Amino acid sequence: MPLIVMSGFPCSGKTRRAKELKDYFEQSSKLKVHIVGDEALGVDKNSVYGDSQKEKNVRASLKAEVERKVNKDDIVILDSLNYIKVFKYLPGYRYELFCLIKHTQTPLCLVYCLTSHEESSLWNTSREAAEQYTQDIFDALVLRFEAPDSRNRWDSPLFTVLKDNTLPLEAISDALLKRKAPPPNQSTQSQPLSSANFLHELDKITQDVLMAIFNAQKTSVPGDLISVPGATEKIELTRGINMAELRKLRRQFISYTKMHPTENTGQIFNMFVQYLNKSLH
Repeated sequence: MPLIVMSGFPCSGKTRRAKELKDYFEQSSKLKVHIVGDEALGVDKNSVYGDSQKEKNVRASLKAEVERKVNKDDIVILDSLNYIKVFKYLPGYRYELFCLIKHTQTPLCLVYCLTSHEESSLWNTSREAAEQYTQDIFDALVLRFEAPDSRNRWDSPLFTVLKDNTLPLEAISDALLKRKAPPPNQSTQSQPLSSANFLHELDKITQDVLMAIFNAQKTSVPGDLISVPGATEKIELTRGINMAELRKLRRQFISYTKMHPTENTGQIFNMFVQYLNKSLH
């Protein structure tokens, strides 16, 4: 059954709205409702959102939990920030969720809890000390927030709710229960075997980047920027990187990119360089 994605600043009322939705659907239908979120995972917010690798792992865990719970009989509510792109050249997290529901053939809607920086900050400081974000983490999350846009198919249908608004419960219900699921397309299916040229180019380009980095390290020191043939972006060398680590990252990148192929193979150079920079830092 459908997926409801909550989004908004930290302390913008997402959890309260998620509980309102759960109560409504449980009372108005026989459907079981699951809330998946940071609280259910026992996340230490300041520890996780202050460490990019921990944050990446939490996002992956939330997505995996959603994927486990999405079925033909239940409603799933994802109560988390759901706010950023993973990488500049790669699809964002909300897009990944959109691909997930297309693959499972179920509708999706997004509820955006819209508040100002000041309002959310005030709510944050009014919480119990153990539940607060530190001000530095809070400000960083607000700065990185990418507001939903209803023109994006992965952000639609979009329901924007201000702090004093009543949730449009019937409209949300209609959007989920009376609307057809989006049809599957290339982005939700494995790359066809006939696209041998794409896979060949992906394999060759990523191997060329690895060799360029490995060879450049022979004459480079931490702090240098390494130029990669075919890429406009450069590798930020902050430490020595062995080939085993590079190959592991290459395998991860290839697995992801196979599911999200691009017609512009020349862009793969920059995509891979940026992936490496994010992963290595």
